[in-house]
Amino acid sequence: MLRLLKIYLLPGAILQSVMIGGGYGTGRELVEFFTRHGIGNGFLGQLIATALISAIFALSLMLCVRYHAYDYRSFFKLLLGRAWFLFELLLVCLFVLVLAIMGSAAGRILEDQFGLPERAGAFVMLVVVVVLTFFGRDLITRVLAFWSVLLYLVFISYFVAVMLDLTPSDVAGKLAISVDSAWMVSALQYALYNVSAVPIILYSARAIETEGQACVSGILGGLISMIPGMLFHLSFIGAFPGILDAQLPVYRMFEQLAMPFLYACYLVVLFGTFIETGAGNIQGFIERVDGWWMERRGYTLKRYQHATLAGAALVVAGVLSDVGIVDLIARGYGTIAWGFLFVYLIPLFSIGVVRLRGSAPPLVPAA
Repeated sequence: MLRLLKIYLLPGAILQSVMIGGGYGTGRELVEFFTRHGIGNGFLGQLIATALISAIFALSLMLCVRYHAYDYRSFFKLLLGRAWFLFELLLVCLFVLVLAIMGSAAGRILEDQFGLPERAGAFVMLVVVVVLTFFGRDLITRVLAFWSVLLYLVFISYFVAVMLDLTPSDVAGKLAISVDSAWMVSALQYALYNVSAVPIILYSARAIETEGQACVSGILGGLISMIPGMLFHLSFIGAFPGILDAQLPVYRMFEQLAMPFLYACYLVVLFGTFIETGAGNIQGFIERVDGWWMERRGYTLKRYQHATLAGAALVVAGVLSDVGIVDLIARGYGTIAWGFLFVYLIPLFSIGVVRLRGSAPPLVPAA
């Protein structure tokens, strides 16, 4: 049973953990890409995004398993050859932005709820991520999987509470669907920049033995990562369209519910997702460094070196945030998203498919 969970559910749980981040967890990202187009159109957009993410995840896992490419450096050597570094250039920009946002968001939670200095949240996140990284991939994957289950329990409880609080007048006329390109483009953009997480978490596929298992795992992974977002989006129906102006939409929904215990559980889970996102991203980077180190030295880095890399990455992200570089990256966020289309998706659905259909021998397994 445990083996089946590792094969079919673990990759999706880890993808969800890395994807959810601050925007997803607070609902702001969902409003920007889906809810602003209307509840009906937004839900259709989420279905399209889910289908795209599932297809991309499935194809990536199949390629990863065929060639034992469990880190993004090995993976993109398959797709781009010597130009593999183009993905890393885009990833570094996104990496810095995500880590800086997570640290800032964690700080705001502790400041708003407990009156602690904002930097305290970033410090707590740094310490926990470094500890998780020190104990390695196995602990990180177990923690991410456990937190994903906990997140689902809290999100489902929230969704049921909101639905029970609705009246027929809250829903009337809000599920209309129109045929236009705006919500479709938003769905495509959302899928584009979120699938950038897929190559980072390929280490989650090490238990997968066949390409068939990889395909099923990828399809399930898309669903696992998107269902909480669908629940959030549908939960906004009673507050639509006023919810569009809320800086933190989910906070406003909890204010209307007046359920302090559930709200406290949500804050704990949300803080944990910031740590998850940081740990999951950094582990992906460490897998890449270990693969490179193994090629040159014949062994991987030691635990304390992994922890040092994790701490350095978080500190650098914090410093860059303070000097304004993150603002510069954020302004080009849309450009980064389209960059992944040309560096990742087009090669995946062309070169990747050709490699899967061919009989090229697998590469030497990554460390």
